[in-house]
Amino acid sequence: MDRPLRVAIVGSGPAGFYAAGALLAADPPAEVDMLERLPTPWGLVRLGVAPDHPKLKTVSRAFEKIADLPGFRFLGNVEVGRDLHHSDLVRLYDAVIYAVGAQTDRRLGIPGEDLPGSWPATEFVAWYNGHPDFQNIAFDLNVDRAVVIGVGNVALDIARMLALTRDELAPTDASDASIDAIASSTLKEIVVVGRRGPAQAAFTTPELQEMGELAGADVFVDPADLVGAEPKDTNAERNLAVLQELAAREPEGKPRRVVFRFFHSPVAILGDERVEGIELVRNVLDENERAVATDETETLECGLVFRSVGYRGVELPGVPFDDRRGTIANDGGRVGPRVYCAGWIKRGPTGVIGTNKKDATETVELLLSDVAAGRLEPNPDATSAAVDELLAERGARVVEYAGWTAIDAAERAAGEKGGRPRVKFCSWDELLAAAEKIASA
Repeated sequence: MDRPLRVAIVGSGPAGFYAAGALLAADPPAEVDMLERLPTPWGLVRLGVAPDHPKLKTVSRAFEKIADLPGFRFLGNVEVGRDLHHSDLVRLYDAVIYAVGAQTDRRLGIPGEDLPGSWPATEFVAWYNGHPDFQNIAFDLNVDRAVVIGVGNVALDIARMLALTRDELAPTDASDASIDAIASSTLKEIVVVGRRGPAQAAFTTPELQEMGELAGADVFVDPADLVGAEPKDTNAERNLAVLQELAAREPEGKPRRVVFRFFHSPVAILGDERVEGIELVRNVLDENERAVATDETETLECGLVFRSVGYRGVELPGVPFDDRRGTIANDGGRVGPRVYCAGWIKRGPTGVIGTNKKDATETVELLLSDVAAGRLEPNPDATSAAVDELLAERGARVVEYAGWTAIDAAERAAGEKGGRPRVKFCSWDELLAAAEKIASA
């Protein structure tokens, strides 16, 4: 190839940036256009990591260095399926890597799941993180009890966020609306429900330890749930040690309480016009540690249910999709001619932020091996001018990287006044206006 390989990466979260970094570091380096439907990059690092976990967000510094490399372009506010289509990408680039993550939740599949007051985790997390698509949702937190279904880190994030005091929320980059709603709510109890036992819980120990450090909530663990628990790995062993310590604590009379309920599954969410309760069934574990329902059920009154039982990818028009797994159909990251994928949409929602680096690098190595073997022929229409011309023709309001840095600077400046990392722009209009200031300057 007598010119640089041109690759479109769809999605600007960790998998997308790690893929970009590997392509830009190749010999010879490729050119990368990163397409993102939002005006802001970083994916779940910006809009999924809990606001009270600022250290996890520092990975964005590595992404900023990648964005500074020659050959990188950020094309924000460009939605595949609206501004550009899959067929356009295959025509306008030598290769396409989809790194769009897993954008929705797995369903429980029980009666009452869609009652008002029953929410998927993704929507609540996006709301308190200031995602512009979710700011018009009215989360009524003025109930006595909320139930969180699931025992992964996202479930713990939700339970912890609901339990934080105003003083704990104030120095974070949570949206102002969510800080007010959580701090002023009448919530007294948050119940975290796991279908299996404490030894099988998916949360990590540092996340669990934080539950015992809440300023405004006591934590309750039933010692009976810990009897006979056998850890299968180091994480489970450490989790059990923390749970034993929490179970032994005397309550301090804090205004809220977080209760862990293991060995229970939801059978139905109850209510006429909105959530009024949840029916739980008691489980036992079989020899393979699978949850098996007993005849023992109970009804727990509650006004909110948050469903956090896993994420799931969303099908993209024209891209092969594995509906059972909720991922793009792929073989090690290869989807078809010119088309690849990386991250959660490739392997499913597993691992931590850093897991995506190895995953994305493997996909890029596969792509480059296809180039070297002559399986990926140069595309004569693969030019930046052709992409820009088509976007202009379709009236796209493209936010380039300079537009994002303008948003970033304005948010950080607003946060500095209140001792916060940033105050996010939470509406499309605010984000685009801040981005376009740079263009008119």
